[in-house]
Amino acid sequence: MITNPPNVGAQKNTGLTAMTLASIENVNNSSIPSSSSTDSINLPLQNETVNYYNNASGYLVYPAISQNESIKKLQAVVMIHENKGLNDYIIESANLVARNGYVVLAVDLFNGEVTTNPDRSSALTAAIRENPETAISNLKGAVRYLGSLDNVEATKIASLGWCFGGQQSLQLALNSKENPLAATVIYYGRPSNDTQAISNISWPVLGIFGGKDQAISVDSVKQFQKALNDTGITNEIYVYPNVGHAFANPSNDNYAPQETADAWKKTLEFLNKYLKSHL
Repeated sequence: MITNPPNVGAQKNTGLTAMTLASIENVNNSSIPSSSSTDSINLPLQNETVNYYNNASGYLVYPAISQNESIKKLQAVVMIHENKGLNDYIIESANLVARNGYVVLAVDLFNGEVTTNPDRSSALTAAIRENPETAISNLKGAVRYLGSLDNVEATKIASLGWCFGGQQSLQLALNSKENPLAATVIYYGRPSNDTQAISNISWPVLGIFGGKDQAISVDSVKQFQKALNDTGITNEIYVYPNVGHAFANPSNDNYAPQETADAWKKTLEFLNKYLKSHL
């Protein structure tokens, strides 16, 4: 059954970013995934630009390990940008997840291009939708790259994306039967009700949607969850009734800080449950 998160009302931008709200107000130490006895929210980070697939470069960020510590195997997340490209919002989001004890690779599906122009954004996403294998190969390359790192537990890699990236997170899942992920997170990405395709997934799925999304109807979300249930896939699907599309992006007119913070809390708990529960 689709869950409408209770007692969360839409609000205007207060000036605080979504990341600040999520990490300070709504996520307490008891719900933060931790890879050691140290609260991972306080871990310093290391980051670098890496070439992870052909000519694609991404933003890699992970908790720093001191010279006195041995390298620990951490769980990892492939993070997929919206239709604006690998911009500061995605980098900030990657940093937040990394502070919670993960190795995060924010991928680039736009060949280094970042845009705020709607027409250019539409052209970039249309090119990928017309040739989906390009993006799928890129994302699979990201999974392989993370799995090859000394500090990553290769069997514990999840994907996470928003909007266009949410759809790509699902597409990666649908095309990863031979190399299973550990979890898939979709923020208001276009869902599917194709049970045959969805049956390729054998790991948990988290879906975050807005009840007033003009691009993705609540009915389509319900069909998506039915397909997940019909194929026996563990899932958590949340619809925030009072918000529209892209409500988790502070630069969007639909930005809703309280719903964003709650969604981030659910996301971190979901990753903790399905990536770190064996530790």
